Amino acid sequence: MNPQLAAPIVVALLALGMSLSFLVADRSSPISRTLAAFLACIGVSIAASVLIALPMQLRGDIPAWHGLFALPEALAFILAAEWLLRLRRTVPAGKMFTRAGDNMLRVAQALGALYGVLSLVFPQEQFHQFTNVFRDASDQIHSMFFVFATPLALGLLLIIWSGLLLLNRRPDKAEALRGIAFLLGAPFMASGILLPLGLAPIGTAIGLLIFLVGAVQYHVTQGRRAQFMARFLSPQVADMVSRRGLKSATDVQTLELSVVCCDLRGFTAFSAATPSKKVITILREYYDAVGEAAAEFGGTIKDQAGDGVLILVGAPIAFEDHAERAVSLARLIRTRGMAVVGRWSDGDLHLGVGVGVASGFVTVGVIGAASRLEYTGVGPAVNMASRLCAEAAHGEILVDARTTELLAASEHRKALTESTPLQLKGFADPVQPYRLAAS
Repeated sequence: MNPQLAAPIVVALLALGMSLSFLVADRSSPISRTLAAFLACIGVSIAASVLIALPMQLRGDIPAWHGLFALPEALAFILAAEWLLRLRRTVPAGKMFTRAGDNMLRVAQALGALYGVLSLVFPQEQFHQFTNVFRDASDQIHSMFFVFATPLALGLLLIIWSGLLLLNRRPDKAEALRGIAFLLGAPFMASGILLPLGLAPIGTAIGLLIFLVGAVQYHVTQGRRAQFMARFLSPQVADMVSRRGLKSATDVQTLELSVVCCDLRGFTAFSAATPSKKVITILREYYDAVGEAAAEFGGTIKDQAGDGVLILVGAPIAFEDHAERAVSLARLIRTRGMAVVGRWSDGDLHLGVGVGVASGFVTVGVIGAASRLEYTGVGPAVNMASRLCAEAAHGEILVDARTTELLAASEHRKALTESTPLQLKGFADPVQPYRLAAS
């Protein structure tokens, strides 16, 4: 093999390897899949140019279909703009911001396509007057150079400008890291089209390595986020946050959902007479049991305070069967919770588990300062579930009337019986609860 070809081939393999690694690491994300396709086009373009086009050029053979070798380059421009378009969808913004930025990226895609068409129509000029123009310092720049260079230069400027506008809107941190690295590396990657054979791999490799640094930081941030979020959110929600970013996944919205609240009976007296380390161990085991149960039914843990846990079923991911999921979750919490307290109760110190379930319209979203955010839900159903939980005896599940209505066609409805009306704090009229029989 010609030693001069080793460097371009290595760079092509680098681009293809990055593409494959991005696809494998984050295949469920349309944003990452688009990015992987962009990198694959760069690798294919370099490999085809070196292994197929270059030998033909050295023989002086520039066939009419030579412009096909420019298509991966054109497609790379189109996919780069498409990646930013998809990334913009994750950032809430005004209509003017969305329209202006999207239009710029669509124009950039059109310019990339125009470059591909020009290369097909004028293959000789594309090779002699554009890709080959800087390979001999004695050559003068022909006017045809600008025919090919102008679409790419304008497209690249539009992509970079749109990317800067996007970063100004403060996108998700992980995507912002990858976006910054892309904007810094894009000019170097594009330079490989024009530079001489000895310098083109260097320029492209610098661009790829800059982007690789940002991509590694993206995956590190996502990995840390996934570990953290998995402790509090259901797998479905953690996946949504990973794909769409925290802000987009947790926008404020009002929707009907179900709320499950559970806490321990007799915990105050138990903790007062029990060593603190043992209390922490019990709470950890109890929280793990409740958290695993919540994950099975798509519940999102809103609060963990002392011995109480409040879970939202239906936000941020909406479920049509949220009431049925909530009651199934309540059953599972009762079963697993009673198993935990049964292992730790001793002598005169007995622990118990009570559960409350309520449904209704709740406003959910992220509140707090930049340094401390909390996903919360506000609405009567949240208060109702908490009050019912407080009234539930050991091993008892109390369900409100709205949840019972939503369970009309469910098997759970047969297990619900009317209980004594309760006068609950914060509710003017007596509340009719329903007791869920043991399964």
